[in-house]
Amino acid sequence: MPTPTVTSVVAGQPVSGGRTTTSTNPSRLAEVVATVELGSSDTFVDACRAARAAQRAWADVPAPVRGQVVAAIGRLVEENAEALAQLVTREIGKPLAEARGEVQEIADTCAFFLGEGRRLYGQTVPSEMPDKQLFTFRNPVGVAAIITAGNFPVAVPSWYLVPALLCGNAVVWKPAEYAAASANALYELFAHAGLPAGVLNLVQADGANTFAGLETALTQGLVDKVGFTGSTEVGAKIGELCGRFLQAPCLELGGKNPMVVTENASLDLAVEGALFSGFGTAGQRCTSLGTVIVHESVHAEFVRRYADAVSHAVIGDPTQDVLYGPMLDERFAHRYEKFLDWVRPHHTVLGSSAVGRIGTDAPREGFVGDPGEGLFYHPVVLDGVRPDDEVFGEETFGPLVGITTYTQLDEAIELANAPGYGLSAAIYTTDPQEVFTFRRGIGAGMVSVNNSTSGAEAHLPFGGNGRSGNGSRQSGQWVLDQFTRWQAVNWDYSGRLQKAQMDTATLTGDPSFRL
Repeated sequence: MPTPTVTSVVAGQPVSGGRTTTSTNPSRLAEVVATVELGSSDTFVDACRAARAAQRAWADVPAPVRGQVVAAIGRLVEENAEALAQLVTREIGKPLAEARGEVQEIADTCAFFLGEGRRLYGQTVPSEMPDKQLFTFRNPVGVAAIITAGNFPVAVPSWYLVPALLCGNAVVWKPAEYAAASANALYELFAHAGLPAGVLNLVQADGANTFAGLETALTQGLVDKVGFTGSTEVGAKIGELCGRFLQAPCLELGGKNPMVVTENASLDLAVEGALFSGFGTAGQRCTSLGTVIVHESVHAEFVRRYADAVSHAVIGDPTQDVLYGPMLDERFAHRYEKFLDWVRPHHTVLGSSAVGRIGTDAPREGFVGDPGEGLFYHPVVLDGVRPDDEVFGEETFGPLVGITTYTQLDEAIELANAPGYGLSAAIYTTDPQEVFTFRRGIGAGMVSVNNSTSGAEAHLPFGGNGRSGNGSRQSGQWVLDQFTRWQAVNWDYSGRLQKAQMDTATLTGDPSFRL
């Protein structure tokens, strides 16, 4: 079977790139999924210019009709769900069950926003003067430049693309290079749902050319909104760039997500939640569990159960029934190995027979498949983590979970907030008072009670604070504020100039009256 070549697509036409790279299967490194022709900064600017040319006509399409296009996207996704999930698993190594769930999330997103096409409501506001009406309207922002990571190569982009398009914007989408084939497949599904040429443009490019192209496009007034999902470091640079042009980007960044396990928690349930959120997708989610903060009275028992669960978890071939497969790409494998250097002598290492890459010299009992074919790494549980450890304060984006202890709930909340991220947090408890004390004190944008730090529903706001983002939210009705701008209209039909705050009628009572 020949290896497909994917390119950028601008105004409906493929654009050849000047440099090629390959997207490989991280569970079978010898397998090339696609050859990728990378565009330049000019490609990005051209895509923004094409989006600008197409946007006004798309905005003139009635919102309910745009909703019908979103519905068509959802139907095409459902009809192609298995093929898309299989491609995601091949390209980034996500277990097939997770990939199927990711594809379902696109369909769920489309189902929600289909209805929003009939609910882009404004308001009629009473005026303080007669013969005058006040209104508010939602207008599209214009052209949205969307840059996404590849750990959720199709679901997370849909969080941006679907509402942006529904609201009447045109979009330039730059996906991760290592997920280029999945991005191309998703683009094709959108394009075949009835979108006019130029309304959605796909740019396959590296980070440097994307940033340069974005800067030029902003300078030329071609971009009105930037959405970015990725690292905190890059997000800060994009935020700084957008700030020069008085734009507020939508930034969904990293996380060091805490899980508090109280003295009255169901330990079996907490272990199950910590296993999934710590090691699903090999810990390569922005919502992955970073540190478990366990009450000192149940610490030893929780560690025993958790280490046992991790030790017996099935790891390997992502097409099989496994907890996790490989790292997403070689760049993440190399970076994760640097994080392993943060293991210190005061840490107790649990969860597997070795630390680092799984292979003949460091085997993993029960591994499924041939570990030598891919980027497979042992799960690591570190007990005895301290607040001044690098592994406590920084995102490790891989199969590594730290454990520490607390005495009072206020101490647990302080530890949970200490790294400065604020994406997701969880608490396991049977005490409602602890739930609400935790909710009030935690700085995370998303809080789970007796559930994992990972797992978002398509109609709930998703996003973080602090090092995890700038407070913007995706998903549900809340994302509409990212892709629309409020417009206020006052219509005076009195036939004379009525000046607010000056020509307002007053009714005078008798303030001296007493019973």
